Amino acid sequence: MPGPLRFDGKVVLVTGAGQGLGREYALLFAERGASVVVNDLGGSFKGEGQSTSAADKVVNEIKAKGGKAVANYDSVEFGEKLVETAIKAFGRIDIVINNAGILRDKSFARISDLDWDLIQKVHLRGSFSVTRAAWPYMKKNNFGRIIMTSSASGIYGNFGQANYSAAKLGLVGLSNTLSIEGNKYNIRCNAIAPSAGSRMTETVMPPELVAALKPEYVAPLVVYLCHEETEETGSLFEVGAGWISKLRWERTKGAVCRTSTSKMTPESVRDSWETISDFTDSTNPTTSRESTAHLIGVLSQLDESEKPAPTPTSSSRGINVEMAKAAKFKSMTYEYGPKDAILYALGVGYTTKDEDYLKFLFEGSEDFSVVPSFAVLPAQASSTGLFTGGIPGMNIDITKILHGEQYMEFYKPFPSHGKLISQARVADVLDKGVGALIIIDVDTYDENKEKVAFNQFATMVIGAGGFQGAKNSDALKKMVKPPKRAPDASMAEKTCVDQAALYRLTGDRNPLHIDPSFAAMGGFKTPILHGMCSFGFATRHVLKTYANNDVSRMKAIKARFSKPVLPGETLQTDMWKDGNRIYFQCKVVETGVTCLTGAYVDLYQSESPTTSPGQADSLKSDALFEGMKAQVVGQKDLVKKIKACFGWEITKNGKKVSEWTVDMKTGDGELYRGTPKKGKADCTIIISDDDLIDLASGKLNGQTAFMQGKMKIKGNIMTAQKLSDLFKQQSKL
Repeated sequence: MPGPLRFDGKVVLVTGAGQGLGREYALLFAERGASVVVNDLGGSFKGEGQSTSAADKVVNEIKAKGGKAVANYDSVEFGEKLVETAIKAFGRIDIVINNAGILRDKSFARISDLDWDLIQKVHLRGSFSVTRAAWPYMKKNNFGRIIMTSSASGIYGNFGQANYSAAKLGLVGLSNTLSIEGNKYNIRCNAIAPSAGSRMTETVMPPELVAALKPEYVAPLVVYLCHEETEETGSLFEVGAGWISKLRWERTKGAVCRTSTSKMTPESVRDSWETISDFTDSTNPTTSRESTAHLIGVLSQLDESEKPAPTPTSSSRGINVEMAKAAKFKSMTYEYGPKDAILYALGVGYTTKDEDYLKFLFEGSEDFSVVPSFAVLPAQASSTGLFTGGIPGMNIDITKILHGEQYMEFYKPFPSHGKLISQARVADVLDKGVGALIIIDVDTYDENKEKVAFNQFATMVIGAGGFQGAKNSDALKKMVKPPKRAPDASMAEKTCVDQAALYRLTGDRNPLHIDPSFAAMGGFKTPILHGMCSFGFATRHVLKTYANNDVSRMKAIKARFSKPVLPGETLQTDMWKDGNRIYFQCKVVETGVTCLTGAYVDLYQSESPTTSPGQADSLKSDALFEGMKAQVVGQKDLVKKIKACFGWEITKNGKKVSEWTVDMKTGDGELYRGTPKKGKADCTIIISDDDLIDLASGKLNGQTAFMQGKMKIKGNIMTAQKLSDLFKQQSKL
């Protein structure tokens, strides 16, 4: 059995400790080894008068029993003075019991400003003042325990105590917030609503009940809540006569009192009142985020209320799978440029230390490329929108969703810039017992309505399982197990301590990855790395090891997020090659924990998946060059002015499909398909078929094309300035 709860070395400040509950707290803490600051102003229960005798008497009792105590006679309004007493006497402060209080009971109509202000000053402001003064010391020591004294009057109301009940419920709100802000500093804060006989309760309780409700039946709860082993925080307890009860908020499912085409009116509220007030299947939110999560689905419900509902499926938790699968969602547009692609590359670990960093970090690189896993960004907003906008047929608590698995498929490399449109849909919802697994498919298209990528997000909603649904689905892209042999290749890289702070700038702004207090609410000691960041690291490792960083080789990626990674830890990707499939798993070197499992990359053959025979035969630029040949070849003055050889690499869908040479160095000049016959070109221009037409026609400015990454130049970049002379003939073409 565990031993007794001791407080040796701890310093406790108890306000209002001269009598009743405060006295009992002070004595019990001292008995268990704590040093106690006994605070009491010594006035009446109405807040009148002042005396040192009450505090002195309790201090003497403690010392007579061999304990340590010191008196303080200040009003709780001046919290810094109370805390200063603790620091001067004992050098620290660990626990604050906000117990001081007075009563000024009057019916609401008879409450004066003085009656109201004094109650707030002592109960609410006094507790704030004392706690605020102690807070810095608790943060510094990474330990603190705080008790706020509420009341049944604050929870339920009581005739003649409007001022008192307002202050007492205010203390519950203060306690809830301090429990959140203090969590990362090991500061726990709870509120109690005690029923105990005291000089204050004598005015509102019959004498026989006051005698039965002894303070000694309340104090043990307070002492337990303040022990260093107790993790309870942000809770509210009713306690008295040896009975303890923990309270929580309950709310009905509620009702939406309008539609997408009709206004909310008093009559619609009246007609929905029975549903609004029905506590059947009630919920118990515990955080402000949780309390508002249900509202997010209201807008989608409004649209769905106008549509015929699909045939419902059996559900014990209100999940209608068929309705979710039949729902239509708005497409999402994502615009990006080289800056966004580079930021993503930095977010998943590319650095200038890499041998070929220019390819991913410099928009002017001749073969500037977008990391394939960038595909998650345009799809991410569309997937997230389903949860924030609400999924018909599902009541999802967004505070309990976990990204479980990710699959990507690529149809062509991403250009350096563009506008992408993503369309999401619910492919299926599986009953996994501990939760509901929502499978979301997202197709991403370019401006020409050509499909560039497919993403599948498998997201678990913890606690939403048990709805009698299917446990498996053909819609879910399957995971695979790696071969049992030793890895064919491994690559390890240390993430930087700011990796999550950097990656979140690409779009995933979840506070879990940056805010220690938010991470603590999720059960993590520090913010964790995004799962998709680890996914990006592994993608890079496979791309470099087996595809020579050729992004056109990447066909598909699948992985499951099994464990979190902390920024600063080292990621090791172990890889096994089997034909065009690369099995891999990723682990944290420092802990040996595997963070990505069931994973693989499928590669295309060296030819681009989008290149087909004869594609180069239908290029717009062919006509341009043929027309240019008739206008520039034989123009000796133009040859003399330009005196340069240009190579042209024409691309389509990110892949080179044609080459031309314009040699204006000697003679009458030459223009022909293919590479230069006489050595190297002075400069080579890499540009897409469409962009070249815009450049020649004047629709696209050359400098703009270069800065936006639409045109890349190899060789003597200054020679490219002579292109304007070459294209002056374009009006004649």
